[in-house]
Amino acid sequence: MNKGLLIALEGPDGSGKSTQIELLEKYFVDKGIEVIRTREPGGTKISEKIRAVILDNDNQEMDNMCEALLYAAARAQLIKEVIKPAIAEGKVVLCDRFVYSSIVYQGIARDLGIDTVKSINDCALGGLEADLVFMISIPYDKGIGRKKNQRELDRLENVGMDFHKKVFEGYSKISSIYDKIELINGDDSIENIHRNIVNRVESYIEHK
Repeated sequence: MNKGLLIALEGPDGSGKSTQIELLEKYFVDKGIEVIRTREPGGTKISEKIRAVILDNDNQEMDNMCEALLYAAARAQLIKEVIKPAIAEGKVVLCDRFVYSSIVYQGIARDLGIDTVKSINDCALGGLEADLVFMISIPYDKGIGRKKNQRELDRLENVGMDFHKKVFEGYSKISSIYDKIELINGDDSIENIHRNIVNRVESYIEHK
């Protein structure tokens, strides 16, 4: 493989994205392929500061459009500073969330509209698209239950179950809109989910 690759993992809170990214990173490293692992919002000094503002429980008064623009700003910095240079160098970039999260969380769950959020993020993306998008689907109540057992919930996780139900339904909706999204059953075992993702990655690399 001599061309860079951007792989995004999506899904509701508590779906197991981080675990699968760790396993996928090990898979590529074992093959001698250089990997950059990052997250949204975050991944750079500036983007991590924006993340802290977005997720701070003290910022309950944050306007929905403000939230969407902050996510896009963090994404723009990550793409310019990390993702595009890594791809240009032939590296694999594994991203915990990407633009589809904004479409779901702000476009659908916050009711800003898919087209509005997509328009905002077209500027942030600068023409960049993920090569592969895996969406790990898990019932919203199960995912939030996992998060509560791990740590204190952040501002987005704390907004209530109605919001998380909208997020779950939003992911189901966009998985039928965007052909690029590969739907993964999050209720399967960690090993089976990883094997499923690897099989799809290998098939993509083989045929591209």
